[in-house]
Amino acid sequence: MNRIYYYLFLYFLLLFKNTSFWFLYMVSDMFYFFLFYIMRYRRKVVFTNLKESFPDKSEEEIFRIAKGFYRHLCDISVEGVKAFSLREKDILKRYRMLNPEILEPYYNKKESVIAILGHYNNWEWGSLAAGIVFKHKPVGFYKPLSNLYIDDYIQQTRAKKGMLLESVSRTTQTFKRCKKIPSIYIMVADQSPMNLKLAYWVPFLNHDTPVLHGTEKHAVMNNYPLFFADVQKVKRGYYTVKMELLIGDPSTTEPGEITLKFMQRLEKQIKAKPENWLWSHRRWKHRRT
Repeated sequence: MNRIYYYLFLYFLLLFKNTSFWFLYMVSDMFYFFLFYIMRYRRKVVFTNLKESFPDKSEEEIFRIAKGFYRHLCDISVEGVKAFSLREKDILKRYRMLNPEILEPYYNKKESVIAILGHYNNWEWGSLAAGIVFKHKPVGFYKPLSNLYIDDYIQQTRAKKGMLLESVSRTTQTFKRCKKIPSIYIMVADQSPMNLKLAYWVPFLNHDTPVLHGTEKHAVMNNYPLFFADVQKVKRGYYTVKMELLIGDPSTTEPGEITLKFMQRLEKQIKAKPENWLWSHRRWKHRRT
């Protein structure tokens, strides 16, 4: 059965391989109408998250942000499908790295770095652009799919663009294995943690929020400088990324300091354009006991 799903997956990708972007976004518009008005996908979760995060905003403002979020969600969904067939010139045109040279001094010293970001704007295309633009070896972490055929296809597709994808369960082993290779470890770090005992709790968007401890742990353990990847949406289908040094020497930080700085910077990013964050997840399902 997994093989059948795999071939259906390939057929689905083939349908979009040579599809122009204007058609993709027409599909996105129809998808948005269905998701928001008919299916009402996770509307309760989205509106609850927005109201609790922005108690000072009016009902009209919350509704406007919610609609903007659903449009954005549909856009990045079709962009994710298109990612499998994007040509290098299209990636460089649509996902511009503004200051890749900021990492060159570290590469010249054969030092690895960590790029940290949230589920904001299009983070998937970043894995494609990183392998083209950066001199460092891009290393990403993900939760493997249950369908091994599709999972292997995704890994091979990313590898063609220079990205090494590893399971999140092998994060520590990957850092050790790549120790001698100047790498940029790309870590999306705003998910809700499974293990609350190891989580750091920080104020974030008007909530007491548990945060994954892994990025901070590996930064301190390896003393790799951390860069915040500021992904901005210029217009539909076009993004820019600016790398900002967040922590230059993690070994000098206090426990929780790195996590707090990251979440503060992410909050600033979200507040500027809240519709571009992933509001459909139950981010605050856990409460501190």
